[in-house]
Amino acid sequence: MGNILVSQEKISTSITGADAYKIRYKSYDLHGKPTESTGLVIAPSGEGANRKVMSWAHGTTGMGDASTPSAQPDPAAELRLYFASGSTTPIDYGVPGLQNFIDEGWVVVATDYQGLGTEGPHQYTVNRTNGIDAVTIVHAAREMNIGAGNRFGLIGWSQGGGSVAGAAELEDADYGSLELVGTVAMSPGVPSVAVKLPGLGAALAGGGAPTAPDSHLFMILASHAVAFPETLSLDDVFTPLGKKMFEENYNSATGHHLDSILSRNFKLYGPMLEIKKEKLPLLLKAFEEGSATQKKPVSPVLVLIDGQDPDGPCPLPWQLGYIDAIKALGGDITSSTYPDDDHFSLPQSSIDEARTWLNSKF
Repeated sequence: MGNILVSQEKISTSITGADAYKIRYKSYDLHGKPTESTGLVIAPSGEGANRKVMSWAHGTTGMGDASTPSAQPDPAAELRLYFASGSTTPIDYGVPGLQNFIDEGWVVVATDYQGLGTEGPHQYTVNRTNGIDAVTIVHAAREMNIGAGNRFGLIGWSQGGGSVAGAAELEDADYGSLELVGTVAMSPGVPSVAVKLPGLGAALAGGGAPTAPDSHLFMILASHAVAFPETLSLDDVFTPLGKKMFEENYNSATGHHLDSILSRNFKLYGPMLEIKKEKLPLLLKAFEEGSATQKKPVSPVLVLIDGQDPDGPCPLPWQLGYIDAIKALGGDITSSTYPDDDHFSLPQSSIDEARTWLNSKF
């Protein structure tokens, strides 16, 4: 695939026995448009060869530079949560189970995704674009002197669960010399599934409810307008106020901060969502083209389900709908449910199962 790695900088890490790097690398979106992304590469210290690689795809952080995981303090670390008691972080960042992966000799890579720390708005929940970034970072890591092998596994959570689902459905040319051995989707967010179910589907059919928009829905609409510029624009999904809110805040506000900004400005100034009815078919087509569930995954897939709150950030019907869609495509897919975990505790609770399962696929 040519030279992918643009730059690398060694950084400190709280993980023992590891060397960590922040990198910038070349990638591309679902249309083949060239992009660049940043991310992390963490490898066991010392020489190594043909090491197993795990590519981590993070969950929702936002749509711009303020939401970049690798730009946070001590980014090459265990997962930190915005909602955890005593939290001081504006976003979720880090990699669950990172120390154990290093102790077992894995190379771990973690993309920020395009637009988070690089040019332009991030294509939030466009599974295929996000999935490409999770694969191209493995190509970049193999250009470094860290012993990364060509066989790799994917683990992603929430938005990242959809990202790895998309990454498992790419073309041979996207993988090149790489071999994807297994894909773990923790509570996957797949728009093509969600739009067929109550909630997102109803919100779109209604053209945008006259209520304060949830930041997730706001970002989903914006990102698909950005990702499909030949058929969609921000004016097709937002009122003038909504467009103003996006342009003024996408790069500087994290997802949780954006939620508060949208709520306040709605109360002061009015509606922000306004999906043009004539553009709804094109928006739905964009969801289909950008999402996973288009073809049989090239690897086995394990779905890890948070079962405590069926109406959580990735509702249970979304997770089960993804499983049903992959079964219908003939994919090798299994699942485990964690009934005592919500959306945010799932990664830490299930990462040992994910690592053990991936190990069995090498």
